[in-house]
Amino acid sequence: MRTWWDLGEGYGYGGSTLALYQIQCPFCYEKGNFELVFHEEKKKPNSNKKLNFDVYKCGNCAGFVHVLWSAGEYGYGDNNLHNYYVLPWPLGELEAPAHWPQKVQRFWLQAHKSVKNESWDAAAVMTRSALQLVLRDHKASGKNLKEEIEDLATKGILPPIMKEWSDEVRFLGNIAAHPEVDQIETNPDDIKDALEFLDYLLKYLYDLPKQIAEYRKRKKKK
Repeated sequence: MRTWWDLGEGYGYGGSTLALYQIQCPFCYEKGNFELVFHEEKKKPNSNKKLNFDVYKCGNCAGFVHVLWSAGEYGYGDNNLHNYYVLPWPLGELEAPAHWPQKVQRFWLQAHKSVKNESWDAAAVMTRSALQLVLRDHKASGKNLKEEIEDLATKGILPPIMKEWSDEVRFLGNIAAHPEVDQIETNPDDIKDALEFLDYLLKYLYDLPKQIAEYRKRKKKK
């Protein structure tokens, strides 16, 4: 976003009203159980666009969350999109986007939880496994991960820089999965970098296509 007025424009969740059911309490982790206790809004000059500043109280633990949200400027009802930011957000639990394949979500979560727990070898293996699932979900062919990476790079699905990083993730995962007696301990910074690459790869292969599809759908309706 270039300005806060871009919130809800072109990317977000369906409808013009806040998807409260999917907001999670940062203290007890219950979803959607909130009571609105404060609302204020700011209108965009010469426009119907508005930013909503809401405070919700959790019905389970009485914790509070601040939600900044806005609907798209030109859509209406279910044909529109909206997006939001929540403060504070849950620190204890991760949640993968629902449009990712279930198996990818599972391995991605395990990779992140392993990093959080500083289980570096496990994180390397889980990051590699998630990468391989993503590539196979995009119809990669080959007898092993190295060949699958080469296949998608040849097809143009993986740009050169992503191919290079995919090979690094493969290498780190292989070291952790096939240890030697005199093996050097896994570098935590290397694993963090590999996992950050995985996050970018998922955004590139899943989030951006979804965003483009929503854009085309919106343009078609107009």
